[in-house]
Amino acid sequence: MDSTTHMTRPSQERLTTLIRGIGVRQVRLVSGMILFAYVLSHFLNHALGNFSTDAMADGVWLHTSFWQFLPVAIVFYGACFAHAALGIWSLYERRQFRWKAMELLQLVLGLTIPILVMTHVLGVRLALTLHGHEILYPQVLFAYFVAWPSWRIWSLVAAILASWIHGCIGLHLWLRMKPFYKRVAPFLFALAVLLPALAILGVYQGGRSVADNDSVEWRAEHLSKEKIGTSEQKATIDLAVEYAIIFYLGLIALALLARGARSLNERRRGMISLSYGNGRTVRVPRGLSVLEASLRNNVPHASVCGGRARCSTCRIRVIGDHAVLPEPSQREAFVLHRVGADDPSIRLACQLRPATDLSFFQLFLPHVVTADGYASNPTRIGEERYLVSMFVDMRGSTKLAEKRLPFDTVFIVNRFLGAVSLAVLECGGRPNQFVGDGMLALFGLATSRREACRQALQAAAMISVNVDELNQFLSHDLREPIRFGIGIHGGEVIVGDIGYRDHMVFTALGDPVNVAARLQDMTKALSCEAVISDEVRATAGLAEDGLPSHEVAIRGRNEPMIVRSVTETKTLTALVAEEQVAAA
Repeated sequence: MDSTTHMTRPSQERLTTLIRGIGVRQVRLVSGMILFAYVLSHFLNHALGNFSTDAMADGVWLHTSFWQFLPVAIVFYGACFAHAALGIWSLYERRQFRWKAMELLQLVLGLTIPILVMTHVLGVRLALTLHGHEILYPQVLFAYFVAWPSWRIWSLVAAILASWIHGCIGLHLWLRMKPFYKRVAPFLFALAVLLPALAILGVYQGGRSVADNDSVEWRAEHLSKEKIGTSEQKATIDLAVEYAIIFYLGLIALALLARGARSLNERRRGMISLSYGNGRTVRVPRGLSVLEASLRNNVPHASVCGGRARCSTCRIRVIGDHAVLPEPSQREAFVLHRVGADDPSIRLACQLRPATDLSFFQLFLPHVVTADGYASNPTRIGEERYLVSMFVDMRGSTKLAEKRLPFDTVFIVNRFLGAVSLAVLECGGRPNQFVGDGMLALFGLATSRREACRQALQAAAMISVNVDELNQFLSHDLREPIRFGIGIHGGEVIVGDIGYRDHMVFTALGDPVNVAARLQDMTKALSCEAVISDEVRATAGLAEDGLPSHEVAIRGRNEPMIVRSVTETKTLTALVAEEQVAAA
């Protein structure tokens, strides 16, 4: 019973944390992904027109079988209404329009798409729902290429391009913060260009085939009243589509009127002052977020995700009484909790909308953290990602300095750190911080979790080899060989440039880094060269019985931790090699 409760509690906590992270933007993202999946399926079906209209007919059967399946249809139409409604809401909610071209294009296309597709989507759906007429490619292509004026085909092309570009921009703004995106971006770009081109060409080829086959017999087969309905039924559907478009345009007009009314109300309620802690103060209407106030007044403010509460780089620390501020939203609380910012004086500038004067300072310098700068150098800004941290410390450096000239001591320590750094670099890691005779190295900046863990273990083994060679080289100068201790642990950390002005250094912050330092200290008590967390051992794929296991208490953590001791790190080479052979 106790073990079951112990296992259930973390699952409940993870579920609670996940629910806390759901906000309006997450609903819009998920609904957009569903719609993009539909568009992708539909465009692939269009592309079959490059083969034949029969291929399009076979493809549309698969397409409709899936998307008209009742549970899928409910989710799809729910996503349609949710995404359209949230698009209008974003038009109302946005406090300033100094957007980047990509964001503005996304909004304009998003608001235009329903107008472009409503005639086609509602016409087909209402014909099926009201009269049982399943209008497919022959009927649609005949209308566009034969019956209707030629400009209507251009409206179809515009709908294809608008929906595709809008979806691609949304995916780009979401994925650009993912570590893998830079590697796959060229392939995604090729797909983004190729698929709509094939879809448009497929529609053209299908339409040309329908126009070429147009005859009395063809019309009798494909344009009968049983397939497309009577003129009265079509008039009813056209009227419904017209009312739907008027209703949608009315919602947009209502959102714009609401924006104007809100602006008047905010000015009537008065202005507030925002002080940035560097002498800069701006006056803004109540209701703006701190980030919106910065953008409106051309104050540089860090924000990797563009104010979407997907990162924490716009964080500020409030100076003075923070109790008068609005409570963090569910999404803001989730993001702050993820980065360990439990101090109530730390808030997200994109979410905080103060009602009174506010003084604060930014936690990330804006000249190193911008949305544009992310793609060119993603590891220089505030980013949360999985890394493996390795702390290496030289044993007995104090004793080494006895009866030696300062230059000699520095020379030996530098040779030791050089041997360690060489091993780290050869195994794919990155020497990060040098503290006295110790060093922090990071693995996983450009690799997967598994590869990062394996690189760290291989580096630990190579450090032993390099230090042995160094001991032989300095044998005539050393009273006893140089010894070392290594601690290795992995987990989600914050990486970015930390410091002030010209004194910025790239480093990692977070509990996994602190744990690695604690594990390095434990090598003395456990009389071994390295202590690695069991999480790193398991992720690297090493056998569970390959290394001695210990349950230890870590200062600063409530629960004990399973670690593995390594008496001689050079033995890790064989363990990693054995796992590779077993995997092969």
